[in-house]
Amino acid sequence: MPRDYYEILGVSRNADKEEIKRAYRRLARKYHPDVNKEPGAEEQLKEINQAYKVLSDPEARLRYDRFGEAGVAGTGAGFQDFGDFGAGFADIFESFFSGFASGVGGQTASARRRGPTRGDDLRYDLRLEFREAVFGGEKEIRIEHLETCTTCDGSGAKPGTRPVTCSTCGGAGQVRRATRTPFGSFTQVSVCPTCNGAGQVIEDKCDDCGGRGQKQKTKKLKITIPGGVDSGTRLRVSNEGDAGRRGGPPGDLYVYLSVNEDPEFKREGIDILSEVKLSYLQAILGCPLEVKTVDGVEEIMIPPGTQPGHELVLEGKGVPKLGNPVARGDHRITVRVEIPTRVGHEERELLEKLAKIRGERVGGKGGAGFLGGLFHK
Repeated sequence: MPRDYYEILGVSRNADKEEIKRAYRRLARKYHPDVNKEPGAEEQLKEINQAYKVLSDPEARLRYDRFGEAGVAGTGAGFQDFGDFGAGFADIFESFFSGFASGVGGQTASARRRGPTRGDDLRYDLRLEFREAVFGGEKEIRIEHLETCTTCDGSGAKPGTRPVTCSTCGGAGQVRRATRTPFGSFTQVSVCPTCNGAGQVIEDKCDDCGGRGQKQKTKKLKITIPGGVDSGTRLRVSNEGDAGRRGGPPGDLYVYLSVNEDPEFKREGIDILSEVKLSYLQAILGCPLEVKTVDGVEEIMIPPGTQPGHELVLEGKGVPKLGNPVARGDHRITVRVEIPTRVGHEERELLEKLAKIRGERVGGKGGAGFLGGLFHK
C-alpha cells in the first residue's frame, strides 16, 4: 500500500506551505544518494520528491486530500527528473556542486512549465447493486473537474490582452546567482520568483477565472458499466479528468467500483452461490422446486435421496465473463435439509411404521433416538 504523503514528510495534515518546504529540504538533504550511500536512500528520495511535489501545489494537495494518490496520478515524477525538486534544489546542494543545477534540468524544467501540460487524472467511487454488477448497464454520475476557461481560452489573461515576457528572468523561467567562495565560483539556479517559472506574467487577469486559465465545473456523465464487474474493478473514462494547461491534453477519469452485498446471492469468481431449503420428505422423495436466480425464477428438479450439503448446478446462469459477456459462469445451489422439531400424532405413527419397515430402532426410554427427540416431553 502507498504511504501517506504527510507521513513521508513528517508533517501534519494542516501544515502550511513553509512547514512543508522546510521538511522537504531537511529530508532531501538527508537522503540524496550523493550524500547518503545507504541502500534504499534513492528510493526514499523518490517518495520525498513526489510527496513534496503534490503537497506544495495547492490544487494538487486539495485533490490528494479528497481522492488520495489516485487523485494526483498525473503529477508523478521520478528521481531523475531533477526539475521537479522545485526552487529548493539548488539551495540544498549549493555547497556540493558547482553549476550543477544549471547543467542538469534547469532549462528542462522551465521548458516544461511553459509548454503544454497534461491535465491531472481524477478518481470517482461508484457503488453498484449486485445485479447491476452482473449485467452492467448505463449509470449517470456527476463529477467536478477543471475545464479550460472559455473567456480567455486558457491563457488567464483578460480578453484583448495577453501575457507578457517576465522582466525578471527574461522569459527563461529561472534566475541565476553567482557566488564567489574561497573554493571557487558557484552558480545557483532557481525558479523565477516573479513568474513562478512560467516565463510570462499576466498583467490583466481574466475576470472569469482569476488568471488561472481554468475553472471548476460540475458535469454530468453517462458511463457504461460492462457486465461482470466486481468490487475493485477500475473503469477508465478518457479525457474526462482535469483540463490540460497551455493547450495540453486533459487527464482521464478513473471510476472505482464497489458492489453491495445481496441477501440471496453471493459471488465466487464468475459463479453465483445460493442456498435452497428442503423438507426431509422433499429430500428423500425428490420434487420440482422453484428457485431464484439473477435471471428470474427457474424450476429445477430435486432428485430423490438428495443429501444435506449437496450442490445443484445451473450451467450458464452465473456472472458474464468480463470482456466476453457471451461466456457465463454457473449458479451453484447448496441444499439445506430442514428437520422438524415437532410433528403431529398421525405423522408420528407413519414415521414409526416406516422405521419398523426399515428395521430401525427409534424412540425409547429417555427420548433416545430421532423420534424420541421429536416427542419427548
